[in-house]
Amino acid sequence: MKLKLPNPGLDDRIPSHGDLEKMEKEEAGDRPKWDNKAQYLLTCVGFCVGLGNVWRFPYLCQSHGGGAFMIPFLILLVLEGIPLLHLEFAIGQRLRKGSVGVWRSINPYLTGVGIASLIVSFLVGMYYNTIMAWIMWYLFNSFQNPLPWSQCPLNANRTGLVEECARSTTVDYFWYRETLNTSANINESGGLQWWMVLALISAWTVLYVCCIRGIETTGKAVYITSTLPYVVLTIFLIRGLTLKGSVEGIKFLFTPDVNELMNPATWLDAGAQVFYSFSLAFGGLISFSSYNSIHNNCEQDAVLISIINGCTSVYSATVIYSIIGFRATQKYDDCVGDNIFKLMNEFNYPENTITESNYDQILVQLNQTSPHIIQGLDLQTCDMQFFLSQGVEGTGLAFIVFTEAIIKMPFSPLWAVLFFIMLFCLGLSTMFGNIEGVVVPLQDLRVLPRTWPKEVFCGLTCLISFAFGLIFALRSGNYWLALFDNFAGSIPLLVIGFCEMIAVIYIYGVDRFNEDIEFMIGHKPNIFWQQALPLCSSTHAVTMRLVLPNPGLDLRIPNYEDLDRMEKEEANDRPKWDNKAQYILTCVGFCIGLGNVWRFPYLCQSHGGGAFLIPYLILLVLEGMPLLLLEFAIGQRLRKGSVGVWRAISPYLTGIGIASMLVSLWLDCTTTP
Repeated sequence: MKLKLPNPGLDDRIPSHGDLEKMEKEEAGDRPKWDNKAQYLLTCVGFCVGLGNVWRFPYLCQSHGGGAFMIPFLILLVLEGIPLLHLEFAIGQRLRKGSVGVWRSINPYLTGVGIASLIVSFLVGMYYNTIMAWIMWYLFNSFQNPLPWSQCPLNANRTGLVEECARSTTVDYFWYRETLNTSANINESGGLQWWMVLALISAWTVLYVCCIRGIETTGKAVYITSTLPYVVLTIFLIRGLTLKGSVEGIKFLFTPDVNELMNPATWLDAGAQVFYSFSLAFGGLISFSSYNSIHNNCEQDAVLISIINGCTSVYSATVIYSIIGFRATQKYDDCVGDNIFKLMNEFNYPENTITESNYDQILVQLNQTSPHIIQGLDLQTCDMQFFLSQGVEGTGLAFIVFTEAIIKMPFSPLWAVLFFIMLFCLGLSTMFGNIEGVVVPLQDLRVLPRTWPKEVFCGLTCLISFAFGLIFALRSGNYWLALFDNFAGSIPLLVIGFCEMIAVIYIYGVDRFNEDIEFMIGHKPNIFWQQALPLCSSTHAVTMRLVLPNPGLDLRIPNYEDLDRMEKEEANDRPKWDNKAQYILTCVGFCIGLGNVWRFPYLCQSHGGGAFLIPYLILLVLEGMPLLLLEFAIGQRLRKGSVGVWRAISPYLTGIGIASMLVSLWLDCTTTP
């Protein structure tokens, strides 16, 4: 027996299967549709496969045991990614609405889930397109030879190099000073940077032109934006494999460290990467699937896009680390070359006496014969593994590490143009889904007149996003973007995804959902799909437990020393049980009520007599005892009532205690003679 919460009026709010057949014919000319299946798949792939696949997955893979990270990643891809992706595809295709419309149809009280997706899509799109502006800025500057980040500029007197650049590196200087002109901290706004404002205008203009008529225009653009990155990645892989040290980088990436599998952080990062790389909970996938034919095989789509997404992550990691291997080799060669130069000058060796092949051997000999001289030379430690392990993610990988590698490659402007075109296409196709996740819910909410064309909704969204996004064009913009990235698009998405699963499993009903799947794809879902959502909800709950922050918890609850002190101080003030028997009898009396006398015998007789005892005893152990222990332990630990306990854990949980109080009050009123 599956638990399902009461949901009156559901059948009136959602169309029946027969109505869907009729609606599909009637909406043939009114509701936009995909031109073909390839267009839909490319749009979904473009939305799911974004910048994170290129600049976050390789870093996580390298940081968590190389090839060993693939094990939790693939397991959670199956247990978390595919079921949630299937849920969004199926529910959007079944109810034929955007995120707000879907969840409001299931239950009006769930409208907030759709609004939350809208807000997250808006906030993430606002800063994500700022990254697009940075990419465009670098792309514009790539049409120069030499590249502007390959050398330091001259100072004002033109008598030497700019001191700040000379102290750091050319790529760091171009990024932090020429591009961001970043301030010392977030409090120093520093005013708008005009070149960043122009780049931001360009980014939002390109996006608006592509999204001006929804899927009618984005559906055409994805033929380029979703396919070109794979072409460029392949070109980079071929080029990378011809560079010295590329194989070392790939070996370093995939060399497994199985000990990392015992690290909870590895599983946490794998789960988070799966969730974010599928672009779940933004609402865009729900909107995209709503334009499909009602009998589209959404189950097959979920599996196909999951495979493409996972393979893209591994493929891009291989490409990235082939280039990072080249960069590390260059650094190692420079390090060894500098040490050789110092040794030859100090010991007056003829040219080519010391080479990379005999450097270690000669250094050992000189350490034995002239240790004091060697110590005075201040030789660098040249470790290939150290250079390879300098893992960087995010903007640091794209705008610092990769740009540094590019300037050491022949025809560097060509590779720079290709690289930033690839990043631009990846980001643009992801932004298509973000804009869809804002525009369609706005139409569903009817905040603005529905008679307004989609061009107006899209234009207003882009204009308002640009206006708010000017905060990222300040000198402190990099700090603001990091703030938005850490909070706007992380925890909220996990919470929304969890609410979506609860809504479908317990409010819409998993049985009804499976019947809808059978109607849409023509056959009953197999055992995996029937059990995937309940299992996924448990997996996702564990991920949330590991991820959700709770600042100030240590300040709200007493530590163990405080508990000992409080027990002595409260000896006369706080009531206590006279003895253990008194406490046990009170709890037994509270737990054993009328239901034990007049409901349990009826259930036992209605469900097979003694056979009913088997599930009863199993669930008593798996459900009853853990929950009873939880309430006993949390009350004894925090020494408060229901409101005080949950408020101490987090002020946002105060409502749980108040709800318990109201239920107790209602039961008192209804059971008192």
